[in-house]
Amino acid sequence: MRSHRFTKPYNWKNYKFGIVALVGILSIFGILVVGSAKESLQNKQILGVVIGLAAMIIVSLIDYMWIINFYWVLYILSIIMLTAVKLFGENVNGATRWIKVGFIQFQPSELAKILLIIFFAKFLMEHEEDINDKFTLLKYAVLAGIPLVLIVKEPDLSTTIATTMIFITLLFVAGLSYKIVAGVLALGVPVGIIGVVLIMKQALPLKPYQYKRIMSWLQPSNPAYADDSYQQQNSIIAIGSGQLWGKGLNNSSITSLKNGDFISEPQTDFIFAVIGEELGFIGCLVVIILLLLIVFECILIAKNAKDLGGRLICCGMAALIGFQSFINICVTTGLMPNTGLPLPFVSYGLTSIMSLFIGLGMVLNVGLQARKYHGLGDID
Repeated sequence: MRSHRFTKPYNWKNYKFGIVALVGILSIFGILVVGSAKESLQNKQILGVVIGLAAMIIVSLIDYMWIINFYWVLYILSIIMLTAVKLFGENVNGATRWIKVGFIQFQPSELAKILLIIFFAKFLMEHEEDINDKFTLLKYAVLAGIPLVLIVKEPDLSTTIATTMIFITLLFVAGLSYKIVAGVLALGVPVGIIGVVLIMKQALPLKPYQYKRIMSWLQPSNPAYADDSYQQQNSIIAIGSGQLWGKGLNNSSITSLKNGDFISEPQTDFIFAVIGEELGFIGCLVVIILLLLIVFECILIAKNAKDLGGRLICCGMAALIGFQSFINICVTTGLMPNTGLPLPFVSYGLTSIMSLFIGLGMVLNVGLQARKYHGLGDID
């Protein structure tokens, strides 16, 4: 096996300054909106972005192949962190998702997503030739299942769903047979339909709050679920009230749902409602376009990656940002049941911001080592 150095000489023409600019603009956008949602948190958000940008630049200079050679260490670290949450975590609003060390409180599941992307990038790279072997798929399922069970036990169903989608994306990009994909889809559609029917009949082993959230989404006008549907309904009203240009950041309008404290968690899970109300349709469109461009940049870097490991890291980050953004926006607009996930680079949350910047640092390093094309062929 060829050894890899901590860093190496790079061709700086390959540095993707475009993705740095996109993330920087989106993060500044997030700082402004977080300040409007909850002014006391704005300075912490600024600190998180500054440290995150520095971490991204530092990580982008480290050879990603040197990092992923420690993939088992990263996997074990993820499991230890997720287990520690269950044993020593801080309970906030009925969920145990945070660990507090001194004055520092962080959410291990956010960092674990990045570490697990790195782990499975190397794991699938090692199994590139036998990716469709039943034993390989079984090992993948077991290794993916352990952290997923730990996350869902926190409980954190939204992060479990997003992480599952990342794992599925990695497997698909690694070369999973289309026959297997078609078989899973053929089985998944009827199972999904049966699942909805069973939920309606209260025949699934869901926790009471999970059932109420789903039913409040399916039947928002039902008085029995009024207490559980008000968050989403107020979010939808807030977004609609912003119309084209919004009411303006930090406005003092008495008609503002945010100012009247009718939007729950406006600085985190429902930050998109604040964007819609204060910056209108244009503001929402700008945020969505920036997120899409970041995802596309990750995919373009993946396309020119020199090996499968680099391609999987980039696609994993694209999936993380894409699916997490999709779920957050769908929840705030009432297209999915209420479940808490931050909007990447916009929502308040230092662990989320730092983890995303570290992940993009890896993507940037993959871009620095892109394949070079020469005529009809290409070389590393």
